[in-house]
Amino acid sequence: MDLSSVFSLDGKVALITGASKGIGFGIAEVFAAAGAKVVISSRKQDALDEKANQLKSQGYEATGIACNVGNMPELTQLVEKAVEKYGTIDILVNNAAVNPVFGPVHETSLEAFDKIMNVNVKAPFELCRLCFPYLRRSSGASVINISSIGGLSPESGLGIYSVSKAALISLTKVYAKEWGEAKIRVNAICPGLIETKFSEALWSNDKIMGSIIKKLAIKRSGTSEEVGLMALFLAASASSYTTGGIFTADGGFTI
Repeated sequence: MDLSSVFSLDGKVALITGASKGIGFGIAEVFAAAGAKVVISSRKQDALDEKANQLKSQGYEATGIACNVGNMPELTQLVEKAVEKYGTIDILVNNAAVNPVFGPVHETSLEAFDKIMNVNVKAPFELCRLCFPYLRRSSGASVINISSIGGLSPESGLGIYSVSKAALISLTKVYAKEWGEAKIRVNAICPGLIETKFSEALWSNDKIMGSIIKKLAIKRSGTSEEVGLMALFLAASASSYTTGGIFTADGGFTI
């Protein structure tokens, strides 16, 4: 058996949201190294151009397309531009997320609630729907939703964010069940403490980090590359009989 082939993404086109930094870019870098043509997306075109050029300098195929995933018409444009560039979409990674509030759930405003749900749940739902015509024609279609350990058990101070990530887990299972006959696999990854700008308030605080480390089987924070490698398994044919799965990358936090 040639194990290298089952982890190859040669000829595949991957669309990754929230990919100008952090987990999203970590996934893009791993996918590109595995042979995929990657479309990275976030709100700022200049940041995307910088990251796409970084990937190109390593000999990879990449392009950046700006999109605010909380604005539904922009999602249509994102998919259209990605298909115009590469002809199709084989892999979709819904990574973009927001959390504008921290504190008791009853202090969360309706405005913040709507923003969290729009970006973290509605956008993945709509992107899946928009990508479906292309995914169903792929010989190895895969959707990977980036949820959170907060979606498995609510995190303190992150009430509605946790609710949104639980909804994303449910959405993953719904799509997996409905799209099996179309040969589209849909799975989710629930990262724990990954050292990114998004989680800097946690890992940069020694007191908070000390408390978290005590709960981990692996006594350190994770990296974007480690999430990217799990995503590679779910994107590649190595996981061809895997759908509706919810995978943790949390150092054992949820054990």
